[in-house]
Amino acid sequence: SKPMLAIYELIEKVAESDTTVLIQGESGTGKELVARAIHDLSDRRNKNYVPVNCVAIPDDLMESELFGHVKGAFTGAIANRTGRFEMADKGTLFLDEIGDMKIHMQVKLLRILQNKELEAVGAAHSKKIDVRIIAATNQNLEQCVEEKTFREDLYYRLSVIPIFIPSLRERRDDIPLLLNNFREKFNKEKMRNVTGFDAEAMEILCNFNWPGNVRELENFVERQVIIKGSGMVTLYDLPEKYLGKRQANAPEPMILPHNGIDLNSAMEELENRLIMQALEKSGGNKKEAAALLCLKRTTFIEKLKKKKIFSDFLVSETINGHSTC
Repeated sequence: SKPMLAIYELIEKVAESDTTVLIQGESGTGKELVARAIHDLSDRRNKNYVPVNCVAIPDDLMESELFGHVKGAFTGAIANRTGRFEMADKGTLFLDEIGDMKIHMQVKLLRILQNKELEAVGAAHSKKIDVRIIAATNQNLEQCVEEKTFREDLYYRLSVIPIFIPSLRERRDDIPLLLNNFREKFNKEKMRNVTGFDAEAMEILCNFNWPGNVRELENFVERQVIIKGSGMVTLYDLPEKYLGKRQANAPEPMILPHNGIDLNSAMEELENRLIMQALEKSGGNKKEAAALLCLKRTTFIEKLKKKKIFSDFLVSETINGHSTC
């Protein structure tokens, strides 16, 4: 799509300099991929690229994590520790979710950006540091500045070159490309042979809002490839959440083609679809899924083993962070 082509062009231009970049966009739009692309295209590509998730590090450890500390700086500091800034010296430091950084840490970050000097916790002297900063956030930092949760001077220091990544619903032309790209990827990884999405399924997926953006779409395709296994993904393979106002449980019309049909294959296909829907509705719970199909749990498990569905479904759900118990 045009918005993404414009971003690709901007990435190439930005990579040529050491200017600080601020990447903004909703969760799942690919902000870290953009940061990594900038680093890989830059003169720093052969040096370290060090990512830091500002949300994942506890507040009381953030300073030591970023700047390092010297032995004896505080209780438990039994040895010198190299911080992320020093790890990224001559390379790139990616500060993800910068909008969640506490004010006192923002002050220290601003000082490093201004002076290009790093002082480890407990150190008597500072040292020069050469690090390119790329920051990212899913928050509106201008609004955060107004609300006094983010320093205005740091905001302007970070956003020398802002890059805004549109949500997937703002670039629907990319959806068919992404669906097929991920289909090919997971066909190879999972040793499946899903050939594509039929016109009706593609239309529904292109009109879906994808609140989780590209990350959600990727997880969706992985599950479809695992469970479908082979053939074309149709309307009746889609989970209810993607169908909107359509009747997700409406039975597929039974129409005998003029040239006949392979009844065994058709029945196998129908059984696979119903098993998939049962697993979707139960969140992967085997007992509940079996009950939805009026099967004994042991019978249902045997079908799953025969079709090699549930083990892969379980792996997929675990990867996506959902419980399958």
